[in-house]
Amino acid sequence: METKTSIWDKKYLKVFTLKSIIGTVIGLVGGYIYYIKIGCNSGSCPITSNPWMTLLWGGLMGYLLGGMFEKQEKKN
Repeated sequence: METKTSIWDKKYLKVFTLKSIIGTVIGLVGGYIYYIKIGCNSGSCPITSNPWMTLLWGGLMGYLLGGMFEKQEKKN
């Protein structure tokens, strides 16, 4: 019988794989760079005028792009 922690670890590792974590970090850095270089100065842009929103969207896009490169097991 498996303990609760090992079941939790399996679920956690399915969602947060190494490639998706690396993609998230790259997305966060990319979002910050986007805010610094291109960001909206007038405040009328809802995403690029706030550095936290830019980081959030960059991290989300990095997570999704990093997850694209995962191989999924085939079920018979």
